[in-house]
Amino acid sequence: MKVLLAGQKYFGASVFRALREINGVEITAISAPVRNEKPDRLFALGETYGVPIIPAGSLNAGTMPSDIDLIVAAHSHDFIGQKTRMRARFGGIGYHPSLLPLHRGRDAVRWAIIMGDKITGGTVYRLSNKTDGGNIILQRFVFIPPRVDATELWRSSLAPLGVSLLCKAVEAFRDHGFINGVPQDEKLATWEPSIDRPPLFKPDLLQIPFDTKNVSDENKCVYGTLDDNEV
Repeated sequence: MKVLLAGQKYFGASVFRALREINGVEITAISAPVRNEKPDRLFALGETYGVPIIPAGSLNAGTMPSDIDLIVAAHSHDFIGQKTRMRARFGGIGYHPSLLPLHRGRDAVRWAIIMGDKITGGTVYRLSNKTDGGNIILQRFVFIPPRVDATELWRSSLAPLGVSLLCKAVEAFRDHGFINGVPQDEKLATWEPSIDRPPLFKPDLLQIPFDTKNVSDENKCVYGTLDDNEV
């Protein structure tokens, strides 16, 4: 089964390594941020293993390879549009670090801690036209220890859980073909805004550029951040 992996940083690289260990699964393309002063980890792995790279922000129906079975999103900051997903035989799946439909949005880990949740988890879901709103494929919970910050919770629990769940989901698609999943219960859905990050980039749509310099200090959170080494 041929996979396109869209992602970045620590989590994207971890999923890359794990998927390479699964029999019958081949990563035939990746979408990751291009190199800058600090090379992205997933981009660097693509170069190391000779995997074709589609620069982040440019993955669309026109750049999407024609022979992909499944798109796997692992900390991708790009919205993967419907026309792009339809070019993959089984569409696309992604991992979200919450028990969807709770805590949709880009700062789910931090909001779970801010809101005093005792339990959170991870969800593999079908990519759809609603951000974090697609059918649930797999879901597991974890407890939130007292006084933990977002970086520690991500690193110790939610990131390893995400790698495991994405691998299990890919294996299921490999063995059974298309999996539709279970619709999310919209009556339980919550959405929290990004705390100090730009909005999700949707290259399929016309958008006004977002200037991160305009994010004021008052809107930044002191409850722990996920830095570049952790996400």
